[in-house]
Amino acid sequence: MRETLSPIDCCAPLAAIDLDEAEASATAALFAALGHPARVWIVNLLAAGDGPVCLCNLTEPLGLAQATVSQHLKRLVDAGLVLREERGKWSYFSLDAEAFERVAALALLPNGGCR
Repeated sequence: MRETLSPIDCCAPLAAIDLDEAEASATAALFAALGHPARVWIVNLLAAGDGPVCLCNLTEPLGLAQATVSQHLKRLVDAGLVLREERGKWSYFSLDAEAFERVAALALLPNGGCR
C-alpha cells in the first residue's frame, strides 16, 4: 500500500503585484530590450554615471563603433528604459528611473519567498 504524503507548506501563497495584460506586455518589452550584452553594458555604464552621458563617451568603453552604440541606444530609448536629450549636435543618455522601478517591482518578494 502506498503512503499518501501531505503537501508541504513551505511557501507563502502566490501573490503578484497588480499586473494586467498591457503592463505584462510592456514589461516584457523592457526585458527584451535588455536581451543583448551590449545593451546591458550600456545600462550599467549609464547607471554608474553622475548624470546624462554623451554617446561619444560610450563608444570607447564598449569597444563598438558609434553607429552600433547608437543602434543599441535607440532600442533602449524605444523600450522606455533610457532617456535621450539633445545638446547641440550630441545626444546625451540617462536611465529612466521609473522604468527600472517597474522592473524591480516584479522581483520583490512580498513574504520573503520560500525558506
